[in-house]
Amino acid sequence: MFYQPKDGHGLPHNPFNAIVTPRPIGWIGTRGADGTDNLAPYSFFNAVAYEPPQVMFSSTSAKPDRDGTKDSVANIRETGVFSVNVVSFALRDAMNQSAGPWNKETDEFTLAGLEKSQCHTIDAPRVTLSPATLECKVSQIITLEGAHNIAVFGEVIGVHMRDDCMTDGMFDLSKVTPLARLGYHDYTAVREIFSISRPS
Repeated sequence: MFYQPKDGHGLPHNPFNAIVTPRPIGWIGTRGADGTDNLAPYSFFNAVAYEPPQVMFSSTSAKPDRDGTKDSVANIRETGVFSVNVVSFALRDAMNQSAGPWNKETDEFTLAGLEKSQCHTIDAPRVTLSPATLECKVSQIITLEGAHNIAVFGEVIGVHMRDDCMTDGMFDLSKVTPLARLGYHDYTAVREIFSISRPS
């Protein structure tokens, strides 16, 4: 099968998300100028640079109460900061609960029954039980082609790692079991880990 996205695919569901997989999930914590906290997962997320460390996530839809975007982007535009919380398999249900189309007054930490902590270097909340959290300040917000597509880039200025997720000075993914997004309603838990040395 071949199709051009501009002409449609003719399938029951868009295969694009199922092709570009697995995708890490950026669980974005923000605080609005009014003090309301928000937490939402984004699977268009990744690290994009080492020095300085930088990440990005992309929001691709809008809510009626947010003028062409969603709560995370609206809050980030107001404050210029956000946290990225790693989603482990153990946190999957809370992550899913926070993904709903809740109104902007809703605190998803409370809704999902999550303990909340204050970030150290920015005025934003973080998920206490997340295996790791990145504290970020915005470097760019870019409007992409299409309706409501907005990419947010941030520099990582603080890093939290849970002590029980460390082994011999390394962040131990075998203790984290990260969750990743597949297509449709599908996810995967990263349980098989192996090492390959690059050619020198």
